[in-house]
Amino acid sequence: MNLSARRCVQRCILWLLIGAIPTVTAGAVEVPSRWREEWPRTDFSKLRVPVSEVQTGGPPRDGIPSIDRPEFRPIDLVTGMADREPVIALSINGDARAYPLRVMIWHEIVNDIVGGVPVAVTYCPLCNAAIVFDRRVEGRTLSFGTTGKLRYSDLVMYDRETESWWQQFTGNAIAGELADRELVMLPSRLEAWEKFKASAPTGFVLVPNDPTLRPYGANPYVGYEGGKVPFLYKGPFPRGIRPMQRVIVVGDKAWSLALLQEKGRIDDGQLRLEWIPGQASALDRDKIAAGRDVGNVVVKRREGDDMAEIPHAVTFAFVYFAFNRDTSIFSTLE
Repeated sequence: MNLSARRCVQRCILWLLIGAIPTVTAGAVEVPSRWREEWPRTDFSKLRVPVSEVQTGGPPRDGIPSIDRPEFRPIDLVTGMADREPVIALSINGDARAYPLRVMIWHEIVNDIVGGVPVAVTYCPLCNAAIVFDRRVEGRTLSFGTTGKLRYSDLVMYDRETESWWQQFTGNAIAGELADRELVMLPSRLEAWEKFKASAPTGFVLVPNDPTLRPYGANPYVGYEGGKVPFLYKGPFPRGIRPMQRVIVVGDKAWSLALLQEKGRIDDGQLRLEWIPGQASALDRDKIAAGRDVGNVVVKRREGDDMAEIPHAVTFAFVYFAFNRDTSIFSTLE
């Protein structure tokens, strides 16, 4: 295990030990007393998941700081990024923006307005889940931050307006005033910087507010993708596929990336998945730009005579299975 990984493990063990304290009862729900101290505004009587499924991820509340005043530059003014580097590509009403994982891996959430739509651009490194949400819920625009908690190794977010807790992978509120509400996912995709530049030459790119705040471009999860099991995961593993193998998730269905790489395209008449090489993994080598090639995935659905991009995620098999236990992953074509 390299020095970076050892330090990460040591920090997480420390926070796990700190979190091992007595529980108190909130309504009919028993929660750790530290939760009540850190989150006095959160209504834990509306906790919708077992307490045992939620654990500390290491950093405290907002220890991984969201970006709330994002700064952007035009494509032609951005330097220092390799063509293979992954970005979250988002386009709404003609407003095209790229959110590089070299930045997202250190902040995980960006609260932004794109094409007039308030959005939360999110990335959970332990799940490799890049998902964009509409921040509007029942007429109110929310702003999101990190709780420092994980459920099935997935980021648990919170909104600053009600301090409800939200599951990043599903977009569902799992505790608090807004429990049971669901954020609307918006179409976006992980793609290589080179592809974004070609498809949106007049687009804009997220840059760090303070370039010295973090070692942007470095990967704090060196070797994670090549591991046998996920970090800090408490849950079942899928059968017939390695937990850390990448899959493409569309709604409640998933296809193994290996299958899509082999076929190049999967088309069932309504849904089309395509794979093109040329994107580096952000969770492999010490420098993101040097990561192994995992390729680019595009997912479209037929709408009349056209094919439109739809929300999807390229994540790990264990993540999909944790939240979809009654379904299976397509690893072969019948």
